[in-house]
Amino acid sequence: MVLEHVVSSFEPGIRYPEREVNAILRAWHDDHAALRRYLVDAGLLSRDNNVYWRSGGPVVL
Repeated sequence: MVLEHVVSSFEPGIRYPEREVNAILRAWHDDHAALRRYLVDAGLLSRDNNVYWRSGGPVVL
């Protein structure tokens, strides 16, 4: 549930470079790399060639 709240910081349909993902996640926790891995492992973020996109979690309209 906490990870779903964190992933709401990312807009669906937008691709983010790793540097930007790290900057966004630093607002949530100093260990942004671990948080990023947790989001990917949970299927909330997807990754390809250091580019990330939101792939799960609720979307609030």
